[in-house]
Amino acid sequence: MSSKSSSSPLNSVTKKQIMGITGLLLCGFVLTHMLGNFLLFVSPDAFNKYSYTLTSNPLIYLAELILGLIFLSHIFMAVKLVLENKRARPVEYHSRTKSGRGSTLASSTMPISGAITLLFLVLHIINLKFGTHYDTEVGGIIMRDMYRTTVEYFQDPLHVLFYIVCVATLGVHVSHGFWSAFQSLGLNHPKYMPKIKFASFAFGIIVAVGFSSFPIFCYLQGVK
Repeated sequence: MSSKSSSSPLNSVTKKQIMGITGLLLCGFVLTHMLGNFLLFVSPDAFNKYSYTLTSNPLIYLAELILGLIFLSHIFMAVKLVLENKRARPVEYHSRTKSGRGSTLASSTMPISGAITLLFLVLHIINLKFGTHYDTEVGGIIMRDMYRTTVEYFQDPLHVLFYIVCVATLGVHVSHGFWSAFQSLGLNHPKYMPKIKFASFAFGIIVAVGFSSFPIFCYLQGVK
């Protein structure tokens, strides 16, 4: 009985560390994905060439597999921690929620914002990655016209609104998750944590605003 109780804290710490590591890796993916999408503003050819460079590389399948495992690990650990915390401290969670101390909107809605982000990711892949296929030629190479597919998809105002709401939710999620990951890894020195929290908040704003600019830009292309 004593061995179980002594191993429980270690398991909890390990799960939080996995959450922290996978969370930081996913933040890195979100940032690089956003930066790549900024090529939408450069030209159709630039965006299509970027998309073609990624998808034509044989290593893309390995990269997608690794990314998928990171996502699944993050989600699995998040679900386990939420369920374990609810079973372990139902009274404490109720009183803390009621008083409102020690929590923020971002921290208290992490499971909800995470679930919305997951749903958004699935629909995003279905509607764009596996969306309408057009061909175009760039530099003598026939490739998929992802620019046309993307712009066409965002001609529906509901698609634009849904995307903006989801990326705003993602921004809220990462604004807490980024600094929380450092804390889970034990990198929570009182001297640097306020700066990390500020950077985390700024990162959330950048993610929300940056990704929101894409559907708005695409919608305006059809308005011209």
